[in-house]
Amino acid sequence: MASRLIASSLESTVKLNDGVIMPLFGLGVYQIENNCPQLVAAAINHGYRLIDTAEFYHNEEGVGSGLKQSGKKREEIFIVSKWWPSREGAQGALKTLDRCLKGLQSDYVDMYLLHAPQGGHCAEAYRALLDAKKQGKIRSLGVSNFGVAHLEALAKLGLDKPSVNQIELHPWQQKKDIVKYCREHDIAVMGYSPLAKGHRIQDKTVGEIAKKLSKTPAQILIRWSVQNGFITIPKTSQESRLQSNADVFDWSIPEEDMKVLDAFGDKPWSCTWNPTNNTLKEAGLQ
Repeated sequence: MASRLIASSLESTVKLNDGVIMPLFGLGVYQIENNCPQLVAAAINHGYRLIDTAEFYHNEEGVGSGLKQSGKKREEIFIVSKWWPSREGAQGALKTLDRCLKGLQSDYVDMYLLHAPQGGHCAEAYRALLDAKKQGKIRSLGVSNFGVAHLEALAKLGLDKPSVNQIELHPWQQKKDIVKYCREHDIAVMGYSPLAKGHRIQDKTVGEIAKKLSKTPAQILIRWSVQNGFITIPKTSQESRLQSNADVFDWSIPEEDMKVLDAFGDKPWSCTWNPTNNTLKEAGLQ
């Protein structure tokens, strides 16, 4: 069973089920295009060691440029990217991986994820990416937006266990069944949209807790994710917020307030899509 590790600093890491060491906190760059290189470089120079991108984000080149601008060695930074599953299946996944590496200006990507259980060819693509991992193009292979049925299907097909499942996680969307399954099967849980895309940043209850702890509402939501032991990747387009988003390690939310935030999950609400319920046929996992 995977243990719940709570990050104590930007340097905190977790050892994944394939032995790869991964930072527990980083920067998400969804919808960051024009200033992506500058933002990534600034984050790295601030101490961030994990950057999360994807084919769908159209900024892998920006991440690669940002890494170069930072002056850090490639092996010091952990980069996650994702393939958007399509009807092209294995061939499409491998082509997309090669484009990813070209954009990153790197011979490898630290972690590569199937972005969602869709496209009808996830099993064949996963097998092809496992081969790419053996070739050294991928250090760790995982999935994103996979529900319990999809994870079970991978196991039934005899495929290697994914190292990570990246899913939407914040107080209003807790996906407890998926989190429980992942932890019972040593699959690390990575949460995206910890700030719920800002849609509920003005929530009265969150504001009251923030005022009580002399923190910002954003810090409360990010700390909730960190305190739950999720790999956390808050997104920002502003360099000025990189520091405040990362100032969540030397304090904690009291248990009574965590219970209040956890209660939001009784009425689940999503700030984005939710493909975790796609059928196995839609995913191509039968």
